[in-house]
Amino acid sequence: MTRLPAAGVPPVARLYAAAENRELDRRAIEALGIPGIVLMRRAGAASLALLRSRWPAARTLTVFCGRGNNAGDGYVVAGLACSRAFEVQLLQVTDAADLKGDAARARDWALEQGVTIEPFTSEVTLRGDVLVDGLLGTGLAGSVRPVFAAAVEKINGAGRPVLALDVPSGLAADTGCVLGCAVRATATITFIGVKRGLLTGEGPDFAGELEFDDLELPDVLYTEQQAPTGIRLLTLGRGDMQLPRRPRNAHKGRFGHVLVVGGDQGMGGAVALAAEAALRCGAGLVSAATRAEHLAPILARTPEVMVRSVATRAALLLMLDRASVVVLGPGLGQEPWAEQLFDTVLESNLPLVVDADGLNFLAATEHRRDDWVLTPHPGEAARLLGTTTAAINDDRFAAVSALQARYGGAVVLKGVGSLIACGDEVSLSPYGNPGMATGGTGDVLSGIIGALVAQGLAPMRAAALGVCLHGAAGDAAAASGAVGLAASDLAPHLRRLADGITL
Repeated sequence: MTRLPAAGVPPVARLYAAAENRELDRRAIEALGIPGIVLMRRAGAASLALLRSRWPAARTLTVFCGRGNNAGDGYVVAGLACSRAFEVQLLQVTDAADLKGDAARARDWALEQGVTIEPFTSEVTLRGDVLVDGLLGTGLAGSVRPVFAAAVEKINGAGRPVLALDVPSGLAADTGCVLGCAVRATATITFIGVKRGLLTGEGPDFAGELEFDDLELPDVLYTEQQAPTGIRLLTLGRGDMQLPRRPRNAHKGRFGHVLVVGGDQGMGGAVALAAEAALRCGAGLVSAATRAEHLAPILARTPEVMVRSVATRAALLLMLDRASVVVLGPGLGQEPWAEQLFDTVLESNLPLVVDADGLNFLAATEHRRDDWVLTPHPGEAARLLGTTTAAINDDRFAAVSALQARYGGAVVLKGVGSLIACGDEVSLSPYGNPGMATGGTGDVLSGIIGALVAQGLAPMRAAALGVCLHGAAGDAAAASGAVGLAASDLAPHLRRLADGITL
């Protein structure tokens, strides 16, 4: 059993949709010859082991069971607990006679161990020190039905620790959306493959502490040619999530020249944050094109930045001639000055990182490129796709793929469990925390990615590594407190983190 910390380095490489996880389950049964009831017993044993480790003083359990294999896991937990002298209260939602196949076998075995089935009602008194959620599994497609919703409400209102089996009931395993209502678990143990919805959207808030158990299945199940591929879970320092070590004879010209364009009146801080982030992540040279009133403050903050006032297209063209990548959008605004800069940069054919108001201008165009990185939050993504923020959040995986298909390059859909898409490849970053929900952190991200592109990384790799560095720096900054974290608090950690992942 392996722990998946909210902002740590998870030891799994891939995340799976519910259908992919069911395919892994089918292959284990049919190709490897492992009976489904054996997998169910392993899941129940792993769950009880976690429960006893997580809550060692607990001696009474209340187990909620539905009617599918998720209920079967719950029955195994109940039977094992009963055989180990726990007092077990098992509450069955719907008729226990409806259970079929392996779930029915698990029910019968639990009865042999002394478990008593009690029908669930809203008035029932919960006796467990810990509640176990075996109501609904990964197959839930629509809103939670009223009888199950009443059980979810009972669990959430009990004020007791909750262990969810596989996924918290009511949470969509594929998207991380709540389907009407969902169990808010203290911990979730997920089996065979980590469900992708547990790490994005509302998933982390409802899953709580996340554990994974592969049920003793061999690696070949995941690596054989026809196995489901899932999506990639990114980990700093592993595979291509590293930077090449610099040779002794390195010079600034080898590491690219980042030009940050933006900073309309009153928004010079966005340019300053992006430029400093680019410096801290290894760009050889950093310039900033902005309003005249921002020159002195930016130079005072980071004298290494070559900052110039750009009031005309001609002035910006002089700076573009020296740049190797442009970060377009931090503090850009929506005025005619900003639109002129946007159009000039797009005509340059330089690699781009487009953020903030650069994305808002882009939404009104038909541009598509393979050499840029777009970094929208859900609101900006909605404008880019001509839809609503709610629609984006309903399926973040579909949204990031749609953005990439329309605009090309690499696309970062920011938020908890930020997603990165390029072509058919989608990755998820597990780093970051709620303290980063503050103005300016997106500008820092654009500067980081710009620095990585300047150093020669392809758009997808620069986006993926940049998002991970950004989130990890936020986690380091939040170690002393997430509330009140400022975007500038990330800068001191970026240099250390980037240096720590060099080959």
